[in-house]
This record gives sequence, C-alpha cells and structure tokens, in this order.
Amino acid sequence: MKSKLKIVLVVELLLLLTFLLTKCNSKSVDEIGGEQSVSDQAESSFVANPQMVEEKPIGKLAIGDKAPDFNLPGVDGNFHQLSDYSEADVLVVNFTCNHCPTAQAYEDRFIQAVEDYKGKNVAFVAISTNSPIAILPEELGYTDLSDTYEEMKIRAKDKGYNFPYLYDGDQHEFSLAYGPTATPHVFVFNKNRKLTYSGRIDSSEKPGTANAEDLRNAIDLTLQGKSLPPGQAQTPSFGCSMKWAWKNDYTIKTNKAWNEKEVNLEKLSPSELVELLKNGTDELLLVNFWATWCGPCIIEYPEFVTLQRMYGERDFQFVSVSMDNPDQEAKVLKFLKGKASALPNYIINTNDKYEVIEVVGENWDGSLPITLLVEPGGEIAYFVPGTIDLLALKRQIVDHPLIGRYY
Repeated sequence: MKSKLKIVLVVELLLLLTFLLTKCNSKSVDEIGGEQSVSDQAESSFVANPQMVEEKPIGKLAIGDKAPDFNLPGVDGNFHQLSDYSEADVLVVNFTCNHCPTAQAYEDRFIQAVEDYKGKNVAFVAISTNSPIAILPEELGYTDLSDTYEEMKIRAKDKGYNFPYLYDGDQHEFSLAYGPTATPHVFVFNKNRKLTYSGRIDSSEKPGTANAEDLRNAIDLTLQGKSLPPGQAQTPSFGCSMKWAWKNDYTIKTNKAWNEKEVNLEKLSPSELVELLKNGTDELLLVNFWATWCGPCIIEYPEFVTLQRMYGERDFQFVSVSMDNPDQEAKVLKFLKGKASALPNYIINTNDKYEVIEVVGENWDGSLPITLLVEPGGEIAYFVPGTIDLLALKRQIVDHPLIGRYY
C-alpha cells in the first residue's frame, strides 16, 4: 500500500513540475514576445528630424571598393543594415526619391527588375538621401509627394514596392560614403560586397522605351563572377541633383523672394465669374471660394499657395475668390498678404451670394469652402465641397494629362 502511495505521489509531483515548467516557458515566450513588440514599436515610432548640416565631403566609390556600412530606418518601421543582406550573391543599392520626375520614370522598371531576379539570390535596397528641408515647392511640380519619411511610406504603399525603402535625409550619415550624384543612381556589389557597377539604370528615361538594360547587364555579369568592361562599369546617372542639407541657401533665398512678391486683390462681378469659369486658357484652373470668417477656409488656404508654387510653372493656375462682402476688401487683402498669396485674388463685388451660387451651379449648396479644378473650355475635372484632401487634390492635378509626372 505504501509503495502504491509513493508511486502516486511521484506521478503527481512530476505532473506538477511539468505544469510549472510549461507555465514558466509560456511566460518566457510571452515576455520575449512582449519585448519584441516593444522593440518593434520603438522602431516603427522613428521620427525623422531633418536638419541643416555643415557641408561635408561626398565620397566617390571606385570599382572594387567595399560597400560602406549603413544602419537606416525603412518604411517598414525596421532599421536595416548592410549585414542584413550578407547571404545575397549580389546587392543592388538604388539612391532614389519620391519627387524627382526621372526617379518616377524609372520606378516601374526597378520594381520589375526586383521581381525578375527573385530566386537568383540578388538583394535590392533603395535609399532616399534627400533632405526635406532642402526641397522647394517649386521643385515638386511633377509629383504629389515630397521626400519626407512619412511620404516615403505613402509612395512605397501606393506603388507596391517589393524592396526595402530606407531614409537617410536627416544628416546623410551613410549616403555620403556612397556618393550618389543624381536620382536614380544604382550601385551593384558582388558577394564580397565590392563594387562592380555604378551609374544609370538604363539610357532611356521615358517609360516604355527601355528595360533597365545597364542594371540587368551589371547584375548578370556580377552573378557570373565577371567584370564589366572599363567603359561600362561606371556610367553617368542622369536625374535630379541630390538635395544635401547644406544646399539650403537657394531655398532660403527663393522662399524670401516669394514672400516679398506683391499681393493684389481685384473685384469680380458675377458675369466676370462666368467668364473665369469658362477657362479660356490652355491651363488647368484651380478655383477656391473662401471667406475670412470661414475657419476651415483660412486654415487650409496656405496649402493653395503651396500648390501654385508647385505647379505654377506647368500648365496650371490657382485663383482665389473671396466671398466676403465687398466692403471687407481691406480685411481680405490683409489676410492674403499674410499668406503671401501672390497670385490672382478676387473678391466678389456683390452682396447677393445666391447670384454667385447660381453661377457656380447646382452642385454648390452654398457652404464654404468649395474648390473646383477646371479644364480648358470650362469642364469641371474635380469638385470639392468642404475642405480639401490635399493629397487627393495633388494627385488630380499631377495625374491630369495636361500635367503629368515625367518630362
């Protein structure tokens, strides 16, 4: 009897120990998972901090040079290092960006190359080294996005990037060692991470006219352990210049010049509004109806000035139409001057708001603000009652056949 009791006690003790060990292991896994979650959260909460930096020397890699190390945040919320791609036989590093028309022209070709080399042990990485504070609105005439870290996330999602997209726009800490000259600029490294090719993706910018021949040739020869001929191993890379953070003098000068432009306000009758909306020009016409007493109007108004600066050198014109009473002209002009609204500004010269509403059409319920994108000839391409979705509006403009993203 005592022997049976001992066996039962031993079994129960073993079961208890098993339970405790399982619970302990389970807790350890949870804790590890929790730590990983905290780590992921920390990485995904990276906040960009672009800042002016003193001019620094820009490297220039020669064929055979080792790939400089990097540790950069990606749009996936993780930090990426050169060592992350150590298993690949070939590494392609593409210095590119959101805003450059040339970069956008090559975007689909690069995505397709990544797809075509799947299973061939080739790794692809893209890095945006542009400083957002070195970019003027006037340089964004071919895009809906600038080069901030947050906008990089949008571009990667919109285009379905199948490669890591990394940000080095705060101080260019790692990009300077590579020395890219324009966007896009690709670097190809072999298994030992020695440079085998640097330069263009291919020689024809216009989409549909080439298929990344230079890049593909460099990858193929590198995979075979062969060297590119001297004249082909390094090529010029045509595109937008790099926006280094110390190249800020021109930005400051241009912003100052815009803010010092003369701002005028003209009166507009309902009959003149009819003619305005007919848009007898060959440009897209963006018209915003607003008033100084309309809170949402004055909050979003600076965005329209930025849109004019972005697309004003293209086939585009922004016009503001104030619905304040005519006797409020001085108040309206003061506001416009404070917003550097150096563009066609009008104030309706009648107190009869319903006459104006009738001119605009039945789509307007009378509330402010409203915004119209008018094609030549008067066709309304885009109508926004209420406040604008800035990104959606920029896309309507840049993707319109009169504008476009490429040269």
